Amino acid sequence: MSDETPAGLLKAALAADAARPFVTFYGETEAERVELSFATFDNWVAKTANLLVDELAADPGDRVVLLLPLHWQTAVWLVACWSVGLVACPARYTDERGADVPGTDVDIVAAGPDALDAALELGARETVALSLHPLGAPLPEVPPGVIDYATEVRGQGDRFLPYAPVDPAAPALRLGGPELSGADLCAQARAAAKRWDLTASERVLSAVGFDTAFGVLASLLAPLAVGASVVLSRDGDMPEDLLVRRVTTERVTAVAGIPATGLGCRSLPTPSEVE
Repeated sequence: MSDETPAGLLKAALAADAARPFVTFYGETEAERVELSFATFDNWVAKTANLLVDELAADPGDRVVLLLPLHWQTAVWLVACWSVGLVACPARYTDERGADVPGTDVDIVAAGPDALDAALELGARETVALSLHPLGAPLPEVPPGVIDYATEVRGQGDRFLPYAPVDPAAPALRLGGPELSGADLCAQARAAAKRWDLTASERVLSAVGFDTAFGVLASLLAPLAVGASVVLSRDGDMPEDLLVRRVTTERVTAVAGIPATGLGCRSLPTPSEVE
């Protein structure tokens, strides 16, 4: 696999130290904590990529809209899409505005429970529902024609090999502007890691979603490029005492989307300095 694709970055990190923590996720409560090593994350990526190919008939170049919040499963879906050669389209979703989807045809959409109505309105060939439950439970009720991710993904294979090598120059990410290739994403990830002085020993606490270039870099690809760890937090406005405790407990060295004042760690640049 080419190291000029995001999936190649994951394989390189696996080869360096598969057992190291990669993604730690905090949900709405302190008790909702999930930690995945590089090996476990790769296993979820493989299962999801197999689901995309074998169950959803995804072909390289297909566009996958992700109506998902900042979550470890969103990171899995991004890398799974790039493992297959799909174009990931992370989209902002709010109850008031519905789905803010980049202008493109939609082949597959993956959505959380709060975005299912908006997902179905997109008219995709396949719609996948994610419960986002901390223990991976399925949804209690799934609309007709919608696939329950939690139910289907666990039966997929633990290893994934694409039918043909993914082209690093092929489109991989669309965020409303020009599409970026896998090679573009790798170059930007390495450049951001260098600019932010990230090393493999870093632990980056991020509250920035994947629907911006800054979020894709700070919350996933820049740490992955150097084999560092990320701590994803859905609650970027947490009370100061909780933030200090989380930074201390998780041995955080840098933050993104969270004020760093008084935390004893540095802050990654704002989105305007990156995009």
